[in-house]
Order: sequence, then C-alpha cells, then structure tokens
Amino acid sequence: MTTESDYVIVGGGTAGAVLARRLAEDPEVSVVLLEAGPSDEGIEVIADLARWAELLGDERYGHDYVIEPQARGNGRILHSRGVMLGGCSSHNSAISFQPPPYDFDRWSELGAAGWSARDVAPYFDRVRERVDLEPSEHDNAAVLAFVAAAAAHGFRERDFALDVDEGVGLFQLAKRGDRRVSSSTAYLHPLAALPPNLEVRTGARVLDLVLDGTRVRGVRTDAGPMHAEREVVLCAGAIGTPVVLLRSGIGPAAHLRHAGVRPVHDLDGVGEHLQDHPEGVLVFAAARPVPDVSAQRYEAGLFARIDADAHWPDMMFHFGTEAFDMHTVRAGYPTASNAFSITPNVTRARSEGTVRLRASDPAGDPAIDFAYFSDPEGYDERIMVAGVELAREIVACDPLAAWTARELAPGPSVQGFAAISEYARSTANTVYHPVGTCRMGRADDPDAVVGPDLLVRGLEGLRIADASIFP
Repeated sequence: MTTESDYVIVGGGTAGAVLARRLAEDPEVSVVLLEAGPSDEGIEVIADLARWAELLGDERYGHDYVIEPQARGNGRILHSRGVMLGGCSSHNSAISFQPPPYDFDRWSELGAAGWSARDVAPYFDRVRERVDLEPSEHDNAAVLAFVAAAAAHGFRERDFALDVDEGVGLFQLAKRGDRRVSSSTAYLHPLAALPPNLEVRTGARVLDLVLDGTRVRGVRTDAGPMHAEREVVLCAGAIGTPVVLLRSGIGPAAHLRHAGVRPVHDLDGVGEHLQDHPEGVLVFAAARPVPDVSAQRYEAGLFARIDADAHWPDMMFHFGTEAFDMHTVRAGYPTASNAFSITPNVTRARSEGTVRLRASDPAGDPAIDFAYFSDPEGYDERIMVAGVELAREIVACDPLAAWTARELAPGPSVQGFAAISEYARSTANTVYHPVGTCRMGRADDPDAVVGPDLLVRGLEGLRIADASIFP
C-alpha cells in the first residue's frame, strides 16, 4: 500500500470520484482517493434507485448528523450524508439537472472569475458523456395528474432536461433503467479496471492535514500518514471539509482556541456561511389508490417565481407519491397509507449558519447550526409560506382535485401567514444540499476561503473542490 502520491483526494463522494478519475487521465501523475466509508460496488440497496429511502439512517453507508436546536426552524432534522464511494450521489433520490445560467453568472459577479455560465458549460457536456440522465418511465397516474393540475393553474409543461425555469414536468434522474448512476458508477466502476496510476482506498478516515509551515504535505488517516507530492484536495463536502480544516488548526483563531485546537492559519471564513434549502411539506389523503409504480417516488416537480422581480424561480416543489410524514406525525398531524405529498422548498435561501468543532469533543461530530429562517428580512419564511399557499391552489385544480380526499397536514384549519409559517417552520425538512462553508471569492473578501482557482488562501498545496466552495 502506497504512502505517497502526487495528488491525495480526501473524500470519494460526488466530487471526489469525478476529480480522481479526471486527474488520473494524465498517466504521468499518481492519484490516491481516500474514502472513509466502504465501496458501493455490488451493493443492491445502493444500486436499486427505488430503495434510496432505506439508506437514510443506515450507518453502514451514511451518517446522520444531529443539528443544533433551531430558534425558528425544526431542530429535529437529521442531515444524512452518504459515507461510501459516490457519497451522496450513491445515497440520494438522483434528481439531476443543470443549474440555470443565472447562478453561475452571479458567482462570477461575486468574484469567482472563470465560473460564469459560458465558462462552465463545456464541463456539463463532459459530465453528460458519462452520466445517464432520464425521466421515470412509469407514467404514474397521480404524478401525471399533478403535472396536468399545475398546467391548468397556468404553469408551462417543461422538459427539465433542456432547461430549468418556471414550469412543471418530470425530473431528469441519474439512472439507467432502475439502476442508480452515481459519480462512482460513472467514473470509478469497475474498480478492478481502474488505471494503474489511480488508487482508491476505502475505510480510510482522514483525521487532519500535515503542514510544514504554510505548505500542506499530506494527511493523517486512522491507518497512518499519506504524503502528497503536489497537492491535497479536500472533497469531503460542506460539513466534512471545514471539519478537516478546523481540526488541522485552519480557521477562525478565536473559535479554534475555544475548541482546544492550536491555531495554525487564521482563516475567518472556514465553517461560516452554511446554507441549505429548507423544505416544507403538505400531505393529502388520496381519494383513489395512488399507484405504487415509481422510479423513486419523487419524479415530478415544479419551479415557480414567487417574487415578481425574481431573476429565476425562487420556489421549487417535489411531488411525492407517499405521505412524507417523518416530521408531521411527530408534531401530531394525521397521516394515511394512501396519500401524496407536495414539498415546497426555498431555492435560494438567505439564512446562514455555521459548522463548528465542539469544545467538549473536537474529534467528534461538529456543531451544525443551519439557523433556518433567520435571515433578517424574513425572505425564507415569506417564500415558504407562499409555497404552501401555491401548493393548495394546485391541489384544488383538476385533475389532481379528483385524487384528493382531504388535506392531512397542515389541514384546512391552518390559515393565514402566522399559522402557516409556524406549521411550515416547525415541520420542515431539508433537501440535503448544504453548501458555502469554505466559500470562493475575491482576494479582498475577508471571508473567502478559496479563490477561483480553488487554492486555500495563504497555504500551498491545498485546494477544495466540493459544495463547500459555493459562494
């Protein structure tokens, strides 16, 4: 087993698997990919997309982070992260689409030079060369009723394979038939046929970084050190990546001292600016049997503009052919075995939280505070309430109205901004998209952890390439 490589990639998840294979295309370099979890190859519960929900709470293939109590949100949300090759792309419901150009152009405006929509377009083309994207083939009658009802309400039927804008339609899913297509299946499988300059090492938990002054020389794992001749690249995600940095003494110096970690490199933005999509839920008892045929039970959705001046849709729905009741039942709302759900989420939430080490146990799970619905202008709350109201309007439209027996959660008695807000915030879930904890920005941005080249500010030999850099 090698103990050194040109590149050491920390995390074999959605980003890490892609990066490892791309770097290994140069036969002159050596690459080691370190993944804390097991291989996904040959694991049926992972490969069968319809079984994705079974992975939530399964500690063999993931980890459920308990978040901090929320002053205005649901503190009982468990943030599941895939811990296996493919990461969350081996663990999620596989809904996939290319983000709208607006987002990347906004990144560029915020200082991410080279990340405009035009700049990144060729890379999406390269992803499509490997990753299969296709809609569900099941033609579920309840799903089609939702699409038709939204169309009757005035939403354009849209092919989300072509673009993401206001409208309703079937999602593109990263699948081939009923098989999941994750970053590991697309870029690493079969593991036995990997190029000789790429080593994939599972069960390798990275503890921290090895530094020589301002130069990162490698990582310490629970099985020993790994030296990087050229670079270490962190791909551990918006929770895992800041934790590795903080445990290495890289981050806000005051916080590190409080956690009992000696500051090595004072970098204020590490663990800051945590963002996520809060997701509300409405549950309806069905008036006729909801078909049990589906790719993964959430195969259709809708994008809507709530604010008239929104550059792009600021609300998204998933339509579910089940009672999505994990939080509503606990809050005392009724449920039913024959039901459907609509889950409005805030596409560009403005609330920001933190990832921090715990002073009581800096080696344990971090303190994760999403600070849901805490933005000073109340934007997230307002968009969520409008989403609940819009969902009710669509359910009242034919042909979905004919499928509806009654509203179970929140129920027709919950009316008005304050009551809807209280319900939506207290029973909200997550869309499992944490970002921003090592954000990318200009050289004069004091909270930017990396520049557009993804190099960590003030250090040599260290980059970050995962969702933590989203600005």
